Amino acid sequence: METVLQRYQEFGIHLGLERIQQLLERLGNPHFRVPIIHIAGTNGKGSVCAYLSSILTQAGYQVGRYISPHLVDWTERLCINEQPISNADFLQVLQQVETAILPNEPPPTLFEVVTVAAWLYFAQNHVDLAVIEVGLGGRLDATNVCDRALVSVITSIGLDHQEFLGSTIAEIAFEKAGILKPGCPVVVGMLPPDAQQVIQQRGTEYNCPITWVKPAVEVKKTDGFSSFSRANYQGLEYCLPLFGQIQFMNSAIAIATAQILSQQGWELSEEVIITGIEKARWPGRLQWMTWNHHRLLIDGAHNPAAAEALRQYVDSLQVSSVSWVMGMLSTKDHINIFKALLRPGDQLYLVPIPHHAYAEPQELATFAQNLCPNLNRCQVYPDLIPALEAAIREENTLPVLCGSLYLLGYFFQLFEKS
Repeated sequence: METVLQRYQEFGIHLGLERIQQLLERLGNPHFRVPIIHIAGTNGKGSVCAYLSSILTQAGYQVGRYISPHLVDWTERLCINEQPISNADFLQVLQQVETAILPNEPPPTLFEVVTVAAWLYFAQNHVDLAVIEVGLGGRLDATNVCDRALVSVITSIGLDHQEFLGSTIAEIAFEKAGILKPGCPVVVGMLPPDAQQVIQQRGTEYNCPITWVKPAVEVKKTDGFSSFSRANYQGLEYCLPLFGQIQFMNSAIAIATAQILSQQGWELSEEVIITGIEKARWPGRLQWMTWNHHRLLIDGAHNPAAAEALRQYVDSLQVSSVSWVMGMLSTKDHINIFKALLRPGDQLYLVPIPHHAYAEPQELATFAQNLCPNLNRCQVYPDLIPALEAAIREENTLPVLCGSLYLLGYFFQLFEKS
């Protein structure tokens, strides 16, 4: 399987729909046999996918889920009823995709190959519907090949992937609004005014009914013991299994989407929605783990908005200082991520991200020290493990691993081996 995938790794990111549409057509257009919920957004896509997949599985439907990136294994990207595709099935659908690639045409990208494999897998297994996460942007993303969706969802819009999507919020909103389809309902989280205007305009052009979602409200705990928050969205009260203030928004978006599906005839009772939300799991996002007998908080925090959400959660814990273990890709907004996270008295341990185009740790150290000269410590390490060991040795501080989902994936690989 890895051998097949490696053949397309070198072709990088090339947005556009022509290559994938040709591939799908040669394979009988499997995507037209799969009703979808299509989810775009700068942050929150994965959590909303997890909530919706859990709700629909709880309701007894056969539910496909396609997400990216994966943390440890490619099979995480293609799930049916929360279960990843087997290696044998993944290899089989990848080989089917390869039969449709003509030698004399421009080769598809790796993401396009895997996306076609997902459509094939879901169609062949006769899923009732699939929850599809946009890979990058929306308008020209390889997932945007269906002519309609049960519901289109835009979770949030912020600055990320500017080299592909544009340098302003409005330009990025235009790309994400590309998933809207004529007459299809849209669910939208809270957006900056510029983005909201773009989405409203596109929705009006396409005659899309738009549901603008406000966050669920926190319900005060009566027992005082549970570490999980309770939330209320439009009279529906539930326990939030994922941490962070942002989950009041993400869960509300998922519930609003489920309510629209219910209006369309899908059997989703309030009890099913509540149970589905409470059973949702989404690794690598504000996740607590035990490593070397120490508690460790891990989170992707790979763009400024995600970093702000992480810092907000850390501040709610009222810790005296934080020991950040971080690596970032070279393309990310390093300065604004650091601005969101770092505070005087914190420790910072910077590492490379194996097998990816990462920002040089020494350069990141220079940025960090210029931005926050009162860091208690700022050190560079050649690998993740010694940096983590240094971080957990610090007394009266919270160790946090963040900066890239790929770095978390590397950590999970090491964690499983140990």
